[in-house]
Amino acid sequence: MLAVGRAKGPNYIIPFRRKREGRTDYRLRYALLKSGKPLFIVRRSNRYVTVSIAIPEVGGDRTLFTVSSKVLASKYGWKAGLKNTPAAYLTGLIAGRKAIEMGIKEAIINLGYAWSKKASIPFAAAMGARDAGLNIPIGEKALVNESRIRGEHIAEYARILKERDIEEFKKRFSDYLRRGMDPEDIPKMFEEVKNMILGGGDSG
Repeated sequence: MLAVGRAKGPNYIIPFRRKREGRTDYRLRYALLKSGKPLFIVRRSNRYVTVSIAIPEVGGDRTLFTVSSKVLASKYGWKAGLKNTPAAYLTGLIAGRKAIEMGIKEAIINLGYAWSKKASIPFAAAMGARDAGLNIPIGEKALVNESRIRGEHIAEYARILKERDIEEFKKRFSDYLRRGMDPEDIPKMFEEVKNMILGGGDSG
């Protein structure tokens, strides 16, 4: 009869379940708790980008509020995608204004395991919040190019695709066209919605 030994030695410590599942970085979690500063949390689903401001506590984060990019369409007339870089920036802009109105002056972006350090979506959202007045430290390497935030890369891709393959263009941008928007107009619409957010009194 074969003896069954321990797979990784007698001193092997089984990681916490959330770490094994790639859901919690406990070293980062500890550092965030020590800072005592609000967390700027960005998530993306299959349809929307959401930005939350939360207070880190031992028993779990206490969410103060959450802003979803769907408000861009329902309130500001945004007809482009709701989970891309421009939408992330604008959602962050709304969240930043709301945080300032609540007396929150600074926050720390919490990537956790959800994003890589090269991801543009969370940093675009953080840049939007910073432009609203919220102090969020962001390293120079993480800053997103302004042309990308304005959606110029999407507009340029749409222009090229329209010239090369009109049927593929209609297929790729069917949602935009259904809403009556030419994807080449994203930068223009971005500026219009940004000005509405900054000029409005209600941050949603």
